Amino acid sequence: MSDSIKHECAVALLRLLDGGENPGSGLFAGSSDPGGTALSLLLEKQHNRGQDGAGAAILSLDPQPGAPAYWMAKSASPTALADVLGAIALRPGSRRAAEEQEAQRSSGNHCGSAPFAPPRDKGGERIFLGHLRYATYGRGDESFCHPFVHAEPRLDRTLLLAGNFNLTNTHELFEAFRKAGNHASSSADGYLRCELLAEELAEQNPKETPRTSRPPREKENTPRSLLENQTPRTSRPPREKENTPRSLRENQTPRVEPPILHALRVVLPKLDGAFTLCGMTGDGWAFAVRDAHGIRPGWYHTSPRVVAVASERPAIQAAFDVPPEAVRELPPGEALLISPLGEVRFERVLPPAAARPCSFERIYFSRANDADIQRERRALGAALLPQVLEAAHAPLENIFFSYIPNSAQIAFHGLLAELFRDCGNLARRPQCPQSKGGKMASRTLRTSREPVSPRFGQIAVKDAKFRTFIADAGARREIGRHVYDVVYGLVRPGIDTLVVLDDSIVRGNTMRNAILPMLDRLGPKRIVVASSAPPIRYPDCYGIDMSTLGELVAFRALVNLLGHAADAELHAALEEMSHANSLAPLYARFSEAEHSAEIARLLTPPGMRAEVCVVFQTVPALHAALSSRGAEQLPSNGGAAALERAQSALGTSAQPTSNGGAAALERAQVVLGTSAQPTSNGGAAALERAQSALGTSAQPTSNAREARFGDWYFTGDYPTPGGYRVLRTALANYLEHNAGRSY
Repeated sequence: MSDSIKHECAVALLRLLDGGENPGSGLFAGSSDPGGTALSLLLEKQHNRGQDGAGAAILSLDPQPGAPAYWMAKSASPTALADVLGAIALRPGSRRAAEEQEAQRSSGNHCGSAPFAPPRDKGGERIFLGHLRYATYGRGDESFCHPFVHAEPRLDRTLLLAGNFNLTNTHELFEAFRKAGNHASSSADGYLRCELLAEELAEQNPKETPRTSRPPREKENTPRSLLENQTPRTSRPPREKENTPRSLRENQTPRVEPPILHALRVVLPKLDGAFTLCGMTGDGWAFAVRDAHGIRPGWYHTSPRVVAVASERPAIQAAFDVPPEAVRELPPGEALLISPLGEVRFERVLPPAAARPCSFERIYFSRANDADIQRERRALGAALLPQVLEAAHAPLENIFFSYIPNSAQIAFHGLLAELFRDCGNLARRPQCPQSKGGKMASRTLRTSREPVSPRFGQIAVKDAKFRTFIADAGARREIGRHVYDVVYGLVRPGIDTLVVLDDSIVRGNTMRNAILPMLDRLGPKRIVVASSAPPIRYPDCYGIDMSTLGELVAFRALVNLLGHAADAELHAALEEMSHANSLAPLYARFSEAEHSAEIARLLTPPGMRAEVCVVFQTVPALHAALSSRGAEQLPSNGGAAALERAQSALGTSAQPTSNGGAAALERAQVVLGTSAQPTSNGGAAALERAQSALGTSAQPTSNAREARFGDWYFTGDYPTPGGYRVLRTALANYLEHNAGRSY
């Protein structure tokens, strides 16, 4: 993605079960701190999701009198994650802290007033909670970092909470909280969620009610006088205990509802938005839950030794060395509950709703080392080929294919695989059939009967260490264009059309101010910018930092197309907007080609020599590509195999030679058996190609509410009522020239 956008966040929850001193199949064998090591790895493998802050908390099930029940560390520094990981390793009582303390004592540098802390007994540390934050709401200081804590002397009323969430009704919840007689000591939205849940916990655990029971080993250390006449809230009659094994239990409903389960059922229906929440109570309950639509991601893994939850599947796979099928999605609207005894079960806490997981997770945010993400992004690239070739309007030998930025590389592989597939098919045909539009579609691919090798490579590399410290604005803009380094000599000036693939185009600022001016220096005749996502026409309010309507280049294009009537048309749309999208009819007045052409005009900087053309993914092709989840592999690996043989060109930014390209093409011809070719009908062809690449014949539904993935930023079809309120606020802010947030 050429535009830098942020999103919330990453969570990690780890519960060691009996025998959990070595939670991961030998992965942490010999580690003196397996839980801390596993939590650190879960956070490190999700660093892509949050770099503005980090936090971690560790709960002991057997806190000693005079010692805290939990340990916590937070940081909002530029090295937040490193700070927190270091704090985990050096937390009081850890073996590493004891070793360093002993080293200081031996060297004479130990402070005599500081008592020596022997290595902590890790048997009591059972629940580990971590978080990485992107600041899409509130300030960026440490007070906004997770986990949030509601602490009381009563452990059954103490709550620690972290989450990946964004709500549309935070202000309303704060106002209701205040009117109920409460004082909010923080404006952080995470603080409010924590306090609302803690309030329900307090009602379920009144002061005269004894605390929830501890595991047997904890009762052994409790004086008999304190245990007499104690009735645990979660206890069952003896005959039920005898018939229930003390092992990992799923989908069990206890006779008495745990207080945290009741709190979740009361509080979560009040939240309008998206969330994946993880938390723990001071008396040993742990939980993880997603919103009813499953907008924000969440995955879990269970074994006899550990239960792990994270925002992304590859993080769990890496931490515990398990295959993809051992990691499952958290079911939307259901809470994964882990009792103080280590019993695991799922309980529904929200009414069932249509699944609408965020498609941007699949397009851009999630790590590319997830097998499903790989398949889906390659399918998105393959679906773009007909539109790309039509927009290039040049013989294949005069087209150079590339991508920018690096996150678009996987989709680019899919585009190339489909291109090699078409080259092989056309080379075998005795004649070139006509497309539906009557033009010879193969003229774009070749000008003779001889095979043509597609030319491709990495044309631009982002300088990750590039910084600008120039005060003069004009000079800073000029220097800022050099954030990307281009490779000269691959594009033939005045002859070639340059195709660059991007994940998506949000605001277009980087594309206009940096990327296109640098690419223009290469002298291409035409530049085709292809987006593997559809145009982003509407704001997001569920965790992605793009809530300002006027910043979206697709909306600015609509305003331009409306012309002098734009102000009146938009005010009329604002009046009609309640729980429906009144902007959609305005977009529908113009064809996709007209809209894309206006976006291209807005993206073209002054003085641009090359003609700029922009093509976008279609919404039906998007749904077809994302429907690949669960497929084991692509049915035809021919194009991919040919691409893999030529991938050295991508790694070195070198153009493949004509002999090498012909050889790769020759090998591809042996294994390619399909007969698909680009047509002038871009949407239908894109859909066919996505389905071909995925091996699925599932048709995307015409009703977006029945679609598997959420697409509200493309279609304006929001999954919650709050989404339409945010859209209305965003439109009002635009008309009032208010640059503030829409929620």
